[in-house]
Amino acid sequence: MFCPEPGPHSRFPRRGAVVGRDVRLVTCRRTGTALAVLAVWAGLLGGLTGCTEDGRPPVEIQLPGKPRSPEEAIRITPDDNAKGVPAEGPLSVTVPEGRLERVKVVKVEDAQEEEVPGAVAEDGLSWSPDPEHGKLALAAKYTVDAVAVDGHDRRQARHTTFTTFVPEERFIGYFKPEHRSTVGTGMIISFRFSRAITHRAAVEKAISVTASPPVEVAGHWFGNDRLDLRPKQYWKPGTEVTIDLKLRDVEGAPGSYGLQNKKVRFTVGRHQVSTVDAEAHTMVVRRGDEVLSTVPISAGAPKTTTYNGKMVVMEMFDVTRMNGQTVGFGGEYDIPDVPHAIRLTSSGTFLHGNYWASPDTFGTTNTSHGCVGLRDDKGGGSDTPAGWFFDRTLIGDVVEVVNSQDKTVAPNNGLGGWNMSWPDWIAGSALT
Repeated sequence: MFCPEPGPHSRFPRRGAVVGRDVRLVTCRRTGTALAVLAVWAGLLGGLTGCTEDGRPPVEIQLPGKPRSPEEAIRITPDDNAKGVPAEGPLSVTVPEGRLERVKVVKVEDAQEEEVPGAVAEDGLSWSPDPEHGKLALAAKYTVDAVAVDGHDRRQARHTTFTTFVPEERFIGYFKPEHRSTVGTGMIISFRFSRAITHRAAVEKAISVTASPPVEVAGHWFGNDRLDLRPKQYWKPGTEVTIDLKLRDVEGAPGSYGLQNKKVRFTVGRHQVSTVDAEAHTMVVRRGDEVLSTVPISAGAPKTTTYNGKMVVMEMFDVTRMNGQTVGFGGEYDIPDVPHAIRLTSSGTFLHGNYWASPDTFGTTNTSHGCVGLRDDKGGGSDTPAGWFFDRTLIGDVVEVVNSQDKTVAPNNGLGGWNMSWPDWIAGSALT
């Protein structure tokens, strides 16, 4: 064994050192001189924990010449390369001594990086995420980079990765209106979910609607897969509306988690309400306080009457096919090219152009299977009543039918929520 020359630079005393209760002397000879050196257990070279006989806590002895490994110096939870980490974590970075200089935790997704906010404790020994940040994203990869300085001013760095739990079931919400669209003042925000929702409060809470100018907006559930949201009264023209979807990783039902994190914005246009009087065979089109026109119409025949109530324009087609078999009328009609078709209900009520009826039908007789017909040309004429109305209509406009020998349209048939009172509407929220 090599023995160093004794002198002031020697790390240990000439005669040995006591560590705990044991000392071991090793004698070697160099020019006839015996030196004593300390021999310690093999485990002591990286640090030693000793226990005292009087029950005092163990004392860790770190030899200054031997730095810790990065894994010992910086302890990161979850472990490196961990998989299936719960959204709740835990997520932490600690050091047994010294201080953390910096910690950076990043979610890496679709070539985009999002840093997890957090802070180092005042004593410098730990880092934890900001409680307001919430849970970790599911099905996501995270990286952790930490730099620390130990008790001997030696700097260490460590890099780890982990992946969060990947759910087997996901759900999304299909929504109306479209992003960046301009809509009528009667627009109702509507979500249809791809899976049944049992945790309705959690899902509704994850969808927020803000408006400028501000207005209260409340949700109403229709069954377990549809959530509609609207204000107490029609939107004011010019209102800017933002829908903030924070559905990602929200548990909508046991084991089923949301996918979407996005914002949807739309603008409310001018205020237009058209009133169809089935008995008078007319439609009065009002924009603001002005009557634009009174249009002759033909509503539902006595045996196939048109719904009463407020209906909201859902879809618009330059031309579409209408087949009686799709709405329970068998083979009574099949028209492949119905022009200027405006959908008012999900059950099949349209306001549309009609080129096959005699022109004197409109304004005098109700002949349809429940739709509201306006005179039109085959192929759709821009200067016909149907073409004129189509060109002045927005999705979200209100069409109200009165004086029909039928019931009021159901609130969940299309965007029929304006037929409910405000107390009844807010009673259908999972947050009240």
